[in-house]
Amino acid sequence: MGQSLSKAITAFALDLYNRLNSNKHCKNVFFSPASISTALGMVLIGAGGNSRMQIEKVSKTMIGLPDKNLFSSFGGFGRTIYSEFKQLLLQLNNLSHGYQLKLANNLFMQKGYQFLQQYLTSTKEIYNTMVQIVDFFLATEETRKTINLEIYKQTQGKKELFAPGVIGPQTVLVLANAIYFKATWRHQFDPKYTTERNFRLNENETKPVHMMYQQGRFKLGHTDGKSAQILCLPYVDELLSMIIILPNDISQLEQVEAALTCKNLASWLSPGNLRERPVEIYIPRFKLEAGYDLNMTLQSLGLIDVFSEAKADLLGMSPSPKLFLSTVVHKAYVDINEVGTEAAAATGVAVSNRSLEHQELFVADHPFLFCILHNPTDTVLFLGKLCCP
Repeated sequence: MGQSLSKAITAFALDLYNRLNSNKHCKNVFFSPASISTALGMVLIGAGGNSRMQIEKVSKTMIGLPDKNLFSSFGGFGRTIYSEFKQLLLQLNNLSHGYQLKLANNLFMQKGYQFLQQYLTSTKEIYNTMVQIVDFFLATEETRKTINLEIYKQTQGKKELFAPGVIGPQTVLVLANAIYFKATWRHQFDPKYTTERNFRLNENETKPVHMMYQQGRFKLGHTDGKSAQILCLPYVDELLSMIIILPNDISQLEQVEAALTCKNLASWLSPGNLRERPVEIYIPRFKLEAGYDLNMTLQSLGLIDVFSEAKADLLGMSPSPKLFLSTVVHKAYVDINEVGTEAAAATGVAVSNRSLEHQELFVADHPFLFCILHNPTDTVLFLGKLCCP
């Protein structure tokens, strides 16, 4: 896969993070920019005019192809963003046995509208999308439950993607996007070294958490100005890694967030900065499940026309001129524990003897940023902030 898609996803991730984190209060944030980009890519195939240009601008996938060439470019594939999406999804769907990554992209359209066959063929081949005709108008609640059940089955039991009231009788097109992730650490934490310690929520409050511990050789670096440590924790086979960006002090979190740009992130994660060294690690055990109605967020980024019945151009998806996107909902889940995944067993490689070499100390006992990277493509699969485990 080329670098254009991974760079686009990183830029989109940081834009989206800034919007989801806009109130600046310390709250947990967690989402998958890769899966949301994939979902927008499904809409992009069928979009034209300003709708297409706005999707390209917001998702950073500036294909630059005339409307009439969208499907022909897909047919020949070439070096388009679509071929990169397809390659990325193939790699993610073929991870080794130490991973569970379930991505669900689904389009639900109101009965009476019709999908173009060419659109169905394209989205199926690139994104393996499930497309369904449903009746929002006459069976609103039944349809909501049907959609939730489909997502439940596809993502290992993540319930209630759509809460009551999110879908209404006037809904005509819903994009449902969910992702579920579990993986095994390359170097697992031994549970016998997990202890209860205080996690500092802010300057004045603490919360007891289960703090995992291990020592060993890990890639560790610092942000420019050394306001934060950066730790790389690889998963099995090193196909994916968790990157933790830990401010040196709880008061420096906003400073680190303000410095989070594409250029800086690339510099922070470069081999010249992340170097393997002896490290003692303390990180909390935590689970995060976050759900977002992304309509307002995407509109604030400039994706406007596709949500408007009067302005949306989705004629590459359906011959109906009145089709528009009603709702975009995203749900993501992650579970961080000693083994990395609930189903695996401990291997006992957690703690080694202290060496004479100087050991760095990495104590994540206050809010930090983290992301999960697909190493072969440098793609940001997840981005988040843990404020309260």
